[in-house]
Amino acid sequence: MHYLYNSGLIIFRVLLIMVSPFNSKAKLWIKGRKNILERISESINKDEKRIWIHVSSLGEFEQGRPVLEIIKKKYPQYKIMLTFFSPSGYEASKNYEYADYIFYLPDDTARKARKFIEIVQPEIVLFIKYEYWYNYLSILNKKNIATYMASSIFREDHIFFKWYGGWYRQMLTFIDHFFVQNQTSKELLSKIGFRNVTVSGDTRFDRVYEISKQAATYSLVEKFKNGSNIFITGSSWKPDEEILINYINSADNNWKYIIAPHEIHQRNISRIESLLQKKTICYSKAKIEDINTYEVLIIDNVGMLSSLYQYGDIAYVGGGFSTGIHNILEAATFGLPVIFGPDYTEFQEAHDLIKIGGAYTINNQNDFNDIIEKLITNNQLTKEKGGICKSYIEQNRGATLKLINHVFNN
Repeated sequence: MHYLYNSGLIIFRVLLIMVSPFNSKAKLWIKGRKNILERISESINKDEKRIWIHVSSLGEFEQGRPVLEIIKKKYPQYKIMLTFFSPSGYEASKNYEYADYIFYLPDDTARKARKFIEIVQPEIVLFIKYEYWYNYLSILNKKNIATYMASSIFREDHIFFKWYGGWYRQMLTFIDHFFVQNQTSKELLSKIGFRNVTVSGDTRFDRVYEISKQAATYSLVEKFKNGSNIFITGSSWKPDEEILINYINSADNNWKYIIAPHEIHQRNISRIESLLQKKTICYSKAKIEDINTYEVLIIDNVGMLSSLYQYGDIAYVGGGFSTGIHNILEAATFGLPVIFGPDYTEFQEAHDLIKIGGAYTINNQNDFNDIIEKLITNNQLTKEKGGICKSYIEQNRGATLKLINHVFNN
């Protein structure tokens, strides 16, 4: 199995090289790893104590941020090496101020993994949520380097719990301790013999709570709102936008709409603009003098969304008809009821918020229209649902300190 795994890594890289001339993400993935071990070696000071934190992409980075920032404040004697697997996470976060070194993760071949660990020489390693790389984990284990999984979540359909998942279960033996999001994950690990597990919760709750307390303000958005109720759509994809735009074009109310699409390239922004029949402006083109005269504001940049929810009354979070829902906690922390598409099964917070009445899932246009009309025409109901979401965030904080206390005090 190890041979097949290593062969798969080689095939994966070859395929990326082949498609990179036609795919921007593949091109960044290849370019970002060029001479990467040499660049890492040249950049670091050998006489340092280091902690290595690895995340897959932007979502996992948001989970890791609270941990990283507390380490930086409480344990400044450590330098932090932050690595990313995906270009979308790295490119958005490569200038992050709290990490001392930020790189792509070198390929998980035995040679590169061993060389990376020899160069970085981490004293502590944190993998966030899902990342299981056999060669890295195996070498860390052999070198007795403390390795933790943070904000992990396990489901019964994961390969670790299948009869044929023995090789994958072996990877779990390389982890010193698991910090999991829920009791179900702990019970699943217990069934296959793992007791080194703490139910700590999800560090994203700490992250979004801090965002709500330190949210950036935007004068253009404040002027756009101008006392109106606002429906915010965040991280939307085309299927989400089709449903939303159909509703906006037929809506007969005084609400305003903010759309922050996941893809902000000009072709997609122009497509959205062309479909909207209400008076629409892009954020990059808006002027303070007349922005309040518009009914729809399109956010054509990256970085505003997590603070934008403070201006909203209801939120729709995209991805539920394509890649899986994006971060609904960012909206919930500001006390907005949240709506999303049907692909949410991997997200515990979505299940929780539906169960307690703070969120809704939709399957089609009719579902969306029914829910929106119910909320828009009943301000008390909207506030009640939003209050449920806000309380849910506040009640689930604390995962970061549980992890930090265990790692540094045991």
